[in-house]
Amino acid sequence: MSSRAEPVTAASGVRKRRGLLTWVSRDGLSTFAFLLPLLLIFGTFSWFPIVRSFVMSVQHTNLVSPPTWVGLDNFATVLADPLFGKSIANTIYFALLALIFGYPIPLVLAVIMSETRRFKGLYSALAYLPVVVPPVVAVLLWKVFYKGGPNGAFNSILGNVGIGPIQWLGDAAMAMPAVVVEATWAAFGGTVIIYLAALLSVPPELYDAAEVDGASILQKIRYVTLPHMRGILFITLILQLIATAQIFTEPFLLTEGGPANATTTVLLLIYQYAFGSSLGGHFGEAAAISLMLAAFLGVFTAVYFWLTRSWSTES
Repeated sequence: MSSRAEPVTAASGVRKRRGLLTWVSRDGLSTFAFLLPLLLIFGTFSWFPIVRSFVMSVQHTNLVSPPTWVGLDNFATVLADPLFGKSIANTIYFALLALIFGYPIPLVLAVIMSETRRFKGLYSALAYLPVVVPPVVAVLLWKVFYKGGPNGAFNSILGNVGIGPIQWLGDAAMAMPAVVVEATWAAFGGTVIIYLAALLSVPPELYDAAEVDGASILQKIRYVTLPHMRGILFITLILQLIATAQIFTEPFLLTEGGPANATTTVLLLIYQYAFGSSLGGHFGEAAAISLMLAAFLGVFTAVYFWLTRSWSTES
């Protein structure tokens, strides 16, 4: 029995050595050398912070004093915080408003721009212009527009027709819609460009056939455009949902989470736990919220793609 096993073992060892030599001779070593800097940078700036977050979530640390092991106490503290539930509700509210305002607008603009015959490039540039503006500059500019007094830009326009002044950012009922409008304006340009590129893949003869059959513009959009863009629409939907769950810049700069925590989102709560004046220094709790948010987004994305795996296929 052993005499038969030895040749097999020897043959497998020879094959492994030959495979290694073949890999080296086929520029495998040079490929690995080129990939090594990328792997080091990716590991240092991407995977290491993730692992560090796992460690911090089970520690009590302020990044100055020596950390102490607390197990799952950070998660229990966060879950018991009433502001945590409030931030989740605000984030969901923001996501719903963003879907109502921000999801159909880029598609409508892309369809209108694709039907234009002149100055299409100019319209594309104007649509993408908000993306070029630095986010902080855009938010601060809108903050000036949202000024609550009668001299504010929007209130001055409404005052000409006898409306206002409105406390855009000072009213708990108006603050979140105001944040959504600014965020929609700042982000819709990139989605418009994606939809315009997708519309180029629709065969023109389908539109010609639909026009011969007497189809209206709405019928052509419903029966020709939307079926061919189904996959792109599902991808942009999940990307927008993930982006809305991670909203931070707009509520931080426009309202700082106010008034009365009406615009405090999950990411803004993480910032407050880590760096805020009232909760600052609780990096363990902040890491715990970050991990819960990442886990939710991962599970949500997996479930979303599983449920839409047949709907998102191109017809």
